[in-house]
Amino acid sequence: MTETSSHPYDALKPDTILDAMEDAGFVVNGRLFALNSYENRVYQIGLEDKPPVITKFYRPGRWSEAQIREEHDFTYQLLEADIPVVAPMKLASGDTLARGGDFLFAVFPQRGGQAPDTSVTDTLYRLGQRLGQLHNQGDTARFAARPTLDLLEGMVANTRFLVAENWVPDDLRPAWDSLIPDLIEHCRRRMEDAGDVHHLRIHGDCHAGNILCRDEQMLFVDLDDCRNGPAIQDLWLLLNGDDTERGQQFGELLEGYEMFRDFNRRERHLIEPLRCYRQISHCAWLAKRWDDPAFPRFFPWFAQPRFWSDQILSLREQLSALQSPSISIPGQF
Repeated sequence: MTETSSHPYDALKPDTILDAMEDAGFVVNGRLFALNSYENRVYQIGLEDKPPVITKFYRPGRWSEAQIREEHDFTYQLLEADIPVVAPMKLASGDTLARGGDFLFAVFPQRGGQAPDTSVTDTLYRLGQRLGQLHNQGDTARFAARPTLDLLEGMVANTRFLVAENWVPDDLRPAWDSLIPDLIEHCRRRMEDAGDVHHLRIHGDCHAGNILCRDEQMLFVDLDDCRNGPAIQDLWLLLNGDDTERGQQFGELLEGYEMFRDFNRRERHLIEPLRCYRQISHCAWLAKRWDDPAFPRFFPWFAQPRFWSDQILSLREQLSALQSPSISIPGQF
């Protein structure tokens, strides 16, 4: 297990942040409030005689400058296509990206709102419409620098990492070692059921927390995880409840989505593999970030044996779901 050590974010002091903002052309009033973000460092910054702005300092080593610029370019393409998204602001330099010390950062307008209530039929329909429009733009090009979502390679690499770094407790290794190959094999079979899946530029992390609703408008925020991937990745995270409920929700999403874009219904076979991938990737993400002092402080349970026993139980449930029929849509299957 990796020991806690010094981290680049230790150098990100309030003076560093405010100096960087002034160098970028902002007149700050000294007010700085850290927001709830772990992957990057995000702050609300007060300005003189203007509304506050949101500043994101990108985690060093995660994305290259070219990859961040692709995110920004994609966000502006969506904005220019009248797809409601919170885009980085143009700075005094005319650029959307600046450097403060050893950090790349961007500034965003502050936007208020609340997560959509996906139990409301009309909300799902409207979300489907917006995602269909977003994917039409996403399909006009591909990311060159950003990665393509690879489910099997990602699961294999992350499970190997967790074992190699001794995160899985020794007494749970037999259960883990017998479960993971079966899980990956059944994910492979589901992917074969899905067939040849088309990849396009996607939001990548399109859960309800990354959508703001206010005054009948829906805003997509935080495209930090955008990449090339299947359309279903931006849909399945909006589904919840039992199989029947999720099927009905999926039907509402698709009714709106297909007002603007066809959807390959075979992609529904990818939902459970994507769920497995997300769960395993989350564990690996925590492990890879453990040298960041914020992670042991906010996720202390991750280093406890109970967490890993719960993960094994949850992944066994995932294996059962992979062996059951894929989600169906009322009136469609």
